[in-house]
Amino acid sequence: MSYILITGASKGIGKALAYELAQNKQNLFILARSEKELTELADELVATYGIQVKSMALDLSESNAAQRVVTYITENDLSIHALINNAGYAVWGNFESNSLEEQLKMLSLHIQTLVSLTYLLLPLLKKQKQSYILNIGSTAAYQAVPTLALYAASKSFVVSFSRALQFELRRSNVSVTCVSPGPVNTNFVNRAGMHAIAETAEKFGISPTALAKKALRAMYHKKTEYVPGFSNVLGVFFATYFPKRLVETVVARLYKQN
Repeated sequence: MSYILITGASKGIGKALAYELAQNKQNLFILARSEKELTELADELVATYGIQVKSMALDLSESNAAQRVVTYITENDLSIHALINNAGYAVWGNFESNSLEEQLKMLSLHIQTLVSLTYLLLPLLKKQKQSYILNIGSTAAYQAVPTLALYAASKSFVVSFSRALQFELRRSNVSVTCVSPGPVNTNFVNRAGMHAIAETAEKFGISPTALAKKALRAMYHKKTEYVPGFSNVLGVFFATYFPKRLVETVVARLYKQN
């Protein structure tokens, strides 16, 4: 029996991914901080779709989180055929005005845990006939974003790392996909304290369910990099080819704090 591992599965995009996969009778190993939310989700998925669901509550920003996950997998003799690195959050505001501890925790989650899980699970993924890695990036990855400096930089890492890893694994049975959405109608904006742009994000955002469908389609079609939505593709084009100073000025106005 094989499982798909989803980080940050208790809400938002991760929860939508879990529902989409469960509908397709995929067994799941779901991770998040809240044990209560995970247990409720696991019970609902099992009861509704008749699949097997394993869950593990832990703070994925902790330095030993990835090793704890792999230890659980090994001790329970789980077979993993897909890894979805979805867990993430933003710290909003000028770099020097935010807690260093909180910013380092965010970097640890977006970079250290993602890299560690990928590295430690690759041997298991290679045992499958076909396996997948899906990393959730962001359109913020394609330019520097004042007041989201480290968030944008960490997502740039995710995109670059995903592309390089896909190239290295191109002749293997492991496919790597990075999906970079724009605004998604989740609690992400409120979690980051970005209330000033909440209305704009809601107006132009995609639903978690719609994003989950698009992301999984990209993964199963083995796309290396995918930006959903024409407006987001256009935004990435401008960020790539327009003068950086101009782009930074525009996004700084968009994400400024009142």
